[in-house]
Amino acid sequence: MFEFLFKRQGGDKPAGASGEQPEGQPAGAAGTGVPGSGAPTPREQQAEQLKHLNGDEDTAVAFILSSEFSELRLAAAELVHSRPQLERVHAAMRNLDRRVAKLMQSRLDAIRHHEAELRRGQEALAHGRALLGDELLTPNHVAELDRQWAVITAPELAPEFDAIRAELGKRLEDQVQLQRAMIDRLADLRQLESGGLDPTAFAERLDALSREQADALVAQGHASLPRALVAEFATEQARLSASLATIEQDRAALAAREAALEQWQAQPVAELKADALRKEWQRLPAMPSNGPGAQLQQRFDALLASLPQEVRKPKEARPADAAAKTDKPPKPQNKGADQHFLDQLDAMEAALQQGSLGTAAELDKSLKESKDRGMRLTPAQSDRLNHVRAELKRLSDWARWGGNVSREELIKSVEALPTQNLAMGELAKKVGSMRERWKALDSLSGAAPRALWERFDAACTAAYAPAAAHFRHLADERHANAARGQALVDEAQAEIARLESGEADWKHVSGTVQRLRTAWSHLGAIDRKDKKRLDQLFTDALNTLQRPLEQQRKGEMAVREQLIEEALALDPNDRHAVDALRDLQARWQEHARALPLERKAEQALWQRFRAACDALFAQRKEHAHAADAERKAHEAAKEALSARLEAAAVEATPATAGKLLREAAAEWAAIGPVPRAHEARVEKRYHAAVAAVQHHADVARRAAGLALAGAVRDKLRLIQALENAIVNPDAHTNPSDWRGRWDALLPLEGGYEPVLRARFDAALGALEGDRTGYARQLEANRERLLHELLRLEIGAGIDSGAEFARERLKLQVEVLQSSLKSGQKSSHKPGQHAGQDAGLRELLALPALLDARTEIRIEHLLTRYAKDGR
Repeated sequence: MFEFLFKRQGGDKPAGASGEQPEGQPAGAAGTGVPGSGAPTPREQQAEQLKHLNGDEDTAVAFILSSEFSELRLAAAELVHSRPQLERVHAAMRNLDRRVAKLMQSRLDAIRHHEAELRRGQEALAHGRALLGDELLTPNHVAELDRQWAVITAPELAPEFDAIRAELGKRLEDQVQLQRAMIDRLADLRQLESGGLDPTAFAERLDALSREQADALVAQGHASLPRALVAEFATEQARLSASLATIEQDRAALAAREAALEQWQAQPVAELKADALRKEWQRLPAMPSNGPGAQLQQRFDALLASLPQEVRKPKEARPADAAAKTDKPPKPQNKGADQHFLDQLDAMEAALQQGSLGTAAELDKSLKESKDRGMRLTPAQSDRLNHVRAELKRLSDWARWGGNVSREELIKSVEALPTQNLAMGELAKKVGSMRERWKALDSLSGAAPRALWERFDAACTAAYAPAAAHFRHLADERHANAARGQALVDEAQAEIARLESGEADWKHVSGTVQRLRTAWSHLGAIDRKDKKRLDQLFTDALNTLQRPLEQQRKGEMAVREQLIEEALALDPNDRHAVDALRDLQARWQEHARALPLERKAEQALWQRFRAACDALFAQRKEHAHAADAERKAHEAAKEALSARLEAAAVEATPATAGKLLREAAAEWAAIGPVPRAHEARVEKRYHAAVAAVQHHADVARRAAGLALAGAVRDKLRLIQALENAIVNPDAHTNPSDWRGRWDALLPLEGGYEPVLRARFDAALGALEGDRTGYARQLEANRERLLHELLRLEIGAGIDSGAEFARERLKLQVEVLQSSLKSGQKSSHKPGQHAGQDAGLRELLALPALLDARTEIRIEHLLTRYAKDGR
């Protein structure tokens, strides 16, 4: 169980530890390091040095480099963390101590990984600072920075990145607020004229909006403002500034006409004359064509309509008299656009609402053509058409701005293609798709600026350059393959010329045909225009070579058939039959070397010739069959023995397996030899059957052990529950219930029943008597139980967990020291397992409070003992 405690590397064996006494020095003398001499051993001295390292890394490195014991070196290696010292220890221990070297390598890898993460983090920070200095910050740039940081693990740089990211987020938010304010400001500017403000308030409001626009144009992030909106605001601002004086005049004219109209309405109707009123109305200042002006005009028309009939007669007769005087026909009344025009106008409005600018532009072109054909629109229809066209222009400006932003992103995507290590075909498809997207943007957002197009075209050309070079290389390979194919055709034609001149070597012709066919199959890709021509030339040349070759091979096949007939005609009883057969074999080889046949025909003829040879030898060896019969009988007996073992293996038990194997071994030894050709197979089957019997016995033994371990575990869990109930005053403490649960469990074998029964009875007695004293005993036994459990885990080779590594190492050292002092050897002793079983029973008999982790460890220990068959 403790073999690992006595294993030493070559460098761990101190001088003088071989057990030999130096010449002239008595046994037990001081300084020899022999157990029992009273002086500390080198291991004890170095273990004492290890205790006094006190976390000093330099001292630990010096100790590792000078120590001769691997366990002590590994314990000191836990104190080494700096990179120079890690590299120093790794270089020294790489070929000496694998565990220390592996620990140093893992820590160096962790340091290198952390440094790589820091470098990537610094690059991300540099990218973030560059974005802070960029005038035009877009959300996709910040999103790319977030994706880059998401795969970086650098807690040291996180505060700085958070600060940069917060500033970038603030800049994006400021840009959004700036753009929203720009849109609201432009809307206010458009509604200013129809707001009904007096000239002073109108001028003040216009000046305030102008100041806000000027501040926005110099604010940080002004580059994100849409250029179309900026230009539209400037145009509208200039128009409103120029019309400010006109507005004042219009308001004065409205006031004058309002006063005159009120004066006329206050007079009696009989005193008013329509002609005088019209002349006076026309002499007033010009009236604006807006809503208030139209209202005044309606009021004036209503006043004229309210005049008596005689007053309105001249007005009714005047158009007829004028027409009679001039003898001119009246002008036709404007009926407005037709229904088709109105339908197209409705479709254009719907297209604008859906954002289909291309469709709206086509409809606008159709409306222009209809209007150019002489169609006259009513004022309302003209206003509607102008409004729709203004909306088309505004959306087109937005689309053009968005298209330029999309083109900038497209250029960046193309510029990033060389860094993505794409396959050449995929790269070509990417560049092609990028150009198609550019064309789509042209159709949706209008033509791009020339400078932007030149940048895009240069980026596409640079990105496509590797693919172009690759495709040129493939084209060169196809041309080279075509040249090699032409060379093969020329070689075949040259061979045809030699064949026609009578200088044919049929073996050479056969090899040439085979070689040319193989070379043609490995030729590679050829351009389609050359492949068809070369295939036809090569096929014709090969057919020309094949025809005489096939005729010659038919003659060779007749010769081989004759050799087969001669082999079949040999008398196996003739003493010279073997020599004659060898002569036939030599002639066969000569013909085969002179002209090889087709592989299929060659194999078929050779199989027939070989069968004839084998038949001759088989007949000559027939007299040896008698000797083989006895060996076959022995083989049958051994096979029967193996079969009996295989059948008995299923029902083998630990009690019957030993006797069965002893009887089988004796019977096997009594059987004679078997045919040599089958000896290995028969031996293999026998040993496999023996192994199967042994395996089933071991499985049965292990199953019994696992069943016992399960029963022990169930009773141990019941005892632990009872002990927890003793400690817990609120738990269920009816003794009859606990006895009933104990009686329901199966009795144990192997000496475990008395041990656990005594512990259960003690706990049950404490339940009915002194619970407090027994609880103190349970608490006091916890440390002892953990110590014994750790010792048993070491003996069973079970891992105790990382939290017990230090205690485990300490206990191993103590066991080793005690073993060395007592002079024990590393080999197992006959009673070692018995001692371990006794230790397990002592552990189970010890009452103590356990946590869940300790219970799992004890159950794991029980399972290991069961698997070992103890």
